[in-house]
Amino acid sequence: MKLESVELFSDFKEVIVFGTIIIVIALFSLSMEYSRYSKLVRFDDAVVDAVVLNQYDRQKDGREYQVLKLRLESGSVLYVAVGTEIRNLKGYNVKIWLKTDQIRFIDYLKGFVSTVYIDSVQRQKELRYKFYDYIASKHENVMMQEVFGALFAAVPMSRQLQMRLSGFGTSHLLAISGFHLGVLSLLLFWLLRWPYAALQHRFFPYRHGKRDLFVAIAAVLIGYVLFLDAPPSLLRAYVMLVVGYAMHDRGVKVVSMQTLLITVLLLLALWPKLFFSIGFWLSVAGVFYIFLFLTHFAHWGRWLKFIALHFWVYMMLLPVAIYIFGIFSIVHPLSIAATMCFMIFYPLALFFHIFGFASLLDPLLISLLESPMQIKNITLFEGIIPLHLLLSILSVRYSIVLRVLFGSSVAVLVGAVYQIA
Repeated sequence: MKLESVELFSDFKEVIVFGTIIIVIALFSLSMEYSRYSKLVRFDDAVVDAVVLNQYDRQKDGREYQVLKLRLESGSVLYVAVGTEIRNLKGYNVKIWLKTDQIRFIDYLKGFVSTVYIDSVQRQKELRYKFYDYIASKHENVMMQEVFGALFAAVPMSRQLQMRLSGFGTSHLLAISGFHLGVLSLLLFWLLRWPYAALQHRFFPYRHGKRDLFVAIAAVLIGYVLFLDAPPSLLRAYVMLVVGYAMHDRGVKVVSMQTLLITVLLLLALWPKLFFSIGFWLSVAGVFYIFLFLTHFAHWGRWLKFIALHFWVYMMLLPVAIYIFGIFSIVHPLSIAATMCFMIFYPLALFFHIFGFASLLDPLLISLLESPMQIKNITLFEGIIPLHLLLSILSVRYSIVLRVLFGSSVAVLVGAVYQIA
């Protein structure tokens, strides 16, 4: 007899208790953020420490300049325009003079632009960027350095490569998130399982083996998440992994919109700045559409679900991707196949980098990335995103709305192909 999982909340009182806890956590987090903000803007200007997260070229009104993306010691993100003569500072810690008289609390939370002067630069890069340099040293091609640097060290790519990957529809594959964390979890489980089993059999047979292994794996993974500076999509994946296992361990249904909602509310309560992160919401949307598919089509066969799920997620996220990036190419739909192949590519690339064959896949990737492709800017009709979101929410309950939702996404795809034809 197989025991069925149950939903976490069985009555309205439990929802009220959980909601109250979330509100208390959110108020505490916001008060802490406001305290940091008040300290930053106490005077009209401030000298603060920051790290350069990214540096890229921009052009506006015929004028070329560079943009620095900085993370202040308080955790807030700052964008500043500088001249083209400045050297590459990506990954370095800097001390800056910052004008603070125009910074509002909402700007502090979502990231802002301000007048900045760089006072000094430390000689040593942050550890994550040193790791990036180590990975880059294994590849001669600059594109490959950026690709694998993003894949393993979560270091932002150049704008040109980012736009090209967006044209292919594959930029999401290099944003470390749930899939990458899942592969690492399985790898760690495989490495730790047999040594732990031997120790358990000899010294503590009464222990819950899988629970102990999960705690060990979660401890290693949180170290990796913190090492990578907790990218929003990876942070969401890690918290959902922990929440999901805790629910599974207690017989609570994991593949559920409740699980996703609990994770999202908990994350937003603990880190209010995530509310303004596009990467975070794209990650949430990906999980939402996976759960939506499994809610309605869980009875399908394994291989049919595997293929249909990739096609489904692509179609559901297509309007959102076009709205954010505004570009499309004729090969964009092939990202469905690329996503399937990535399930083999990522573990293989990880294996090759660990055992000294880092550049083995470079020729294949270079030929793919340098293949001729015409990327065009396209537009969506007004109101498509609010309609898409509304239909998505209603589709959780109503199957007929699910069909309308899929039809609207097909219409977006047809319209995109028509605009570039």
